[in-house]
Amino acid sequence: MKPTPDPVHVSDAISELIALRGYARKRGDAQLQEVWERIAGSKFAGQTRATGIQRGVLQVEVGNSAYLSELAGFHKASLLRSLKEQHPELRIKDLKFRINTNVSSRLK
Repeated sequence: MKPTPDPVHVSDAISELIALRGYARKRGDAQLQEVWERIAGSKFAGQTRATGIQRGVLQVEVGNSAYLSELAGFHKASLLRSLKEQHPELRIKDLKFRINTNVSSRLK
């Protein structure tokens, strides 16, 4: 006869299901985007999208090269400072911008 597995607590089963289905990541991505939109402000939020954090670097897609140049050249330091001050739990050390021309159409 096969041994019966020990019962699993409901909260553990739900946590495992959430992890398996990727719900936590989707929710985390949405929360990261909300944080980024508040930091970036209305001028840049519509043309950018936070895609994740890798080794302390917030990855941000930008809709065109003009916005990328402006963000990287003139606003990166202040955006990074705001992120560190308002969301120290994210432990962001740097920002990396890359062009993705589909960003603005996905955000609409």
